[in-house]
Amino acid sequence: QVQLVESGGGLVQAGGSLRLSCAASGLTFSNYAMGWFRQAPGKEREFVAAISRSGGSTYYADSVKGRFTISRDNAKNTVFLQMNNLKLEDTAVYYCAAYNGNTAAIPRNSAMTYWGSGTLVTVSA
Repeated sequence: QVQLVESGGGLVQAGGSLRLSCAASGLTFSNYAMGWFRQAPGKEREFVAAISRSGGSTYYADSVKGRFTISRDNAKNTVFLQMNNLKLEDTAVYYCAAYNGNTAAIPRNSAMTYWGSGTLVTVSA
């Protein structure tokens, strides 16, 4: 069975940093583009970042560009989201997802192939 398990969420002060991890199993990890999404309280799920199968291409939402970095380690079947200079509006449940299509479609299409169950990031003042 396919599993995507996020970890690394927690409480952090504004301006601080956090690194999220998503460990994948039950699939050939390198065959999938990967993405991070988030859902803030009372809001719709939104795209955060995406990375191609080899890691050669990345995409970011304008709201996180320059602050967040997505990366992957195919040998470890893991995708990461390094979050720096966190802001209050970054508070959300963060989800990782796997996609069997074109990485470039991820920012505008949330119909991912597999989803994790999420990890909560809370940014305090």
